[in-house]
Amino acid sequence: MMPKISEEKKKKVQEHILHYLFSVSPQALYTSDIAKEIARDEEFTKFLLLSLKDKNLVTEVKKNASGKDYIKRQRWIISSQAFAAYSKHQ
Repeated sequence: MMPKISEEKKKKVQEHILHYLFSVSPQALYTSDIAKEIARDEEFTKFLLLSLKDKNLVTEVKKNASGKDYIKRQRWIISSQAFAAYSKHQ
């Protein structure tokens, strides 16, 4: 069983995810690459990414470079609104 993580810690990890996606923008990254960068489990990272997607802070890339839909993998980019907000604070 996984230990409980406080909402405060989840928010900090989400901030780390957003900062990382901002730093590599406009490159889209796989969930596994993001998980590796923030040193977290892939399932937990995916849970946080989906939460960020609900808040319109990240965008899921559903097609590969040749236009075919991904079946199992997901790539992510920072949303344009979040990118604009981060740019103002740099």
